[in-house]
Amino acid sequence: MDNNYLTTRQIVAELDQYIIGQANAKKTVAIALRNRWRRMNVPLEMQKEISPNNILMIGSTGVGKTEIARRLAILADAPFIKVEASKFTEVGYVGRDVESMVRDLAEQAINLVKTQRKEAVKEKAQEAVDEIILNYVVPPIKQPETHKNAFEIQGFGEKGNNGTPSSDQELNERTRERFREKIKNGELNDRKIEIDVQASGGPNVGVIGGPMGIDENALQGIQDMLSNIAPKKTKKRKVSIEEARKILLEEEAAKLIDMEEVKEEAIKRAENAGIIFIDEIDKIARSGSASGGADVSREGVQRDLLPIVEGSLVNTKYGIVNTQHILFIAAGAFHVSKPSDLIPELQGRFPIRVELEKLVKNDFYRILKEPKNALTKQYQALLKAEEVDLSFNDDALDAIAETTLEVNSEIENIGARRLHTVMSHLLNEILFDVPDLIPRNSHIVITKELVSERLSGLVKNKDMTRYIL
Repeated sequence: MDNNYLTTRQIVAELDQYIIGQANAKKTVAIALRNRWRRMNVPLEMQKEISPNNILMIGSTGVGKTEIARRLAILADAPFIKVEASKFTEVGYVGRDVESMVRDLAEQAINLVKTQRKEAVKEKAQEAVDEIILNYVVPPIKQPETHKNAFEIQGFGEKGNNGTPSSDQELNERTRERFREKIKNGELNDRKIEIDVQASGGPNVGVIGGPMGIDENALQGIQDMLSNIAPKKTKKRKVSIEEARKILLEEEAAKLIDMEEVKEEAIKRAENAGIIFIDEIDKIARSGSASGGADVSREGVQRDLLPIVEGSLVNTKYGIVNTQHILFIAAGAFHVSKPSDLIPELQGRFPIRVELEKLVKNDFYRILKEPKNALTKQYQALLKAEEVDLSFNDDALDAIAETTLEVNSEIENIGARRLHTVMSHLLNEILFDVPDLIPRNSHIVITKELVSERLSGLVKNKDMTRYIL
């Protein structure tokens, strides 16, 4: 089934494979994603009127806010970018302007569509690449018509009495056919050939622009135009046929793609399927404890964000993007401020609010055991590369979860990210000893006793740990 047609329950089931808990947040984003498909299947007049219900996620760091949004974009095969609200400043001050997030989304959409188009023409491009490599290995010979003698014109003299080819051209064709099969079957992958490739970086074309000059997007457009006008430089490279195939495949696939179609499709996909995740939105909320200064600047950023989230036209180097139907997911911990500290207009553009739950011991245990990309499975894969088997007892996982919860409560709660610190302390010595002291084909079992031994000193000195972690 196409991912774009997943039902809400199927979307939640997919998210469950990577994210533990947070059922309410998963349900909310699943509805938002399914509504996009529903919108594309209503009458055209109504499509224009239906805007996405943007989501505000509230929860401390490390509880899964970013991961939910990122996995959602992968499921939808949609352009996705993550930005941090604190990186933006008011227009007129030093810093990134808010429209840059839309330009970044357009760039992601272009890359997404180009990758898909290249995959579609891969077979045809592969045939062209094999022919190019063949020309390097056995260059073709073309015999001019004027060189043919009377016997050849009348059909005589093509082969000798023993059936062997009598001309260099025919011998060349037979040789090329044999080598064509060898190249196709990968028999010559290690052979070195010298090929012409485009020089990286292209011509050195620069455009100078000042504060009072044209904007960043226009500057980029001028630079791209000048780069296209300037002649492309090539250079010789001696590589194996296997490597040459990878280099040439990229170039040949690009020739088969219509970039105008790619741009048109990418803009359409960015507008109708794009997801922008705005993290740390609480950092631009008024704190309520002070007035003027920083709070004024934060409010200015919010007002700059407002037209983008409401729906406006943003000029990118690939075309104009309408942000009206882009799904915006904002997130923040809101420890110091609260959602009501955002300006009312911006609050209104994030009508769906979902509060993510704090992680408890059982959540950490499940995070270590259940997800497809669980940390335990990652470490097992790393050691498998050294032909060493690693396994974890259930009581060991329970002890790791207990330690993670303790460290978070005693120092600073950074959620599931703390598992990286704990697992690193637990396994660093093993990772260092493989393969010098721990040979191949070894089997290492992580027990509760080993966990207690390795992690016992992790939170003993709270003052020092505060700086170490």
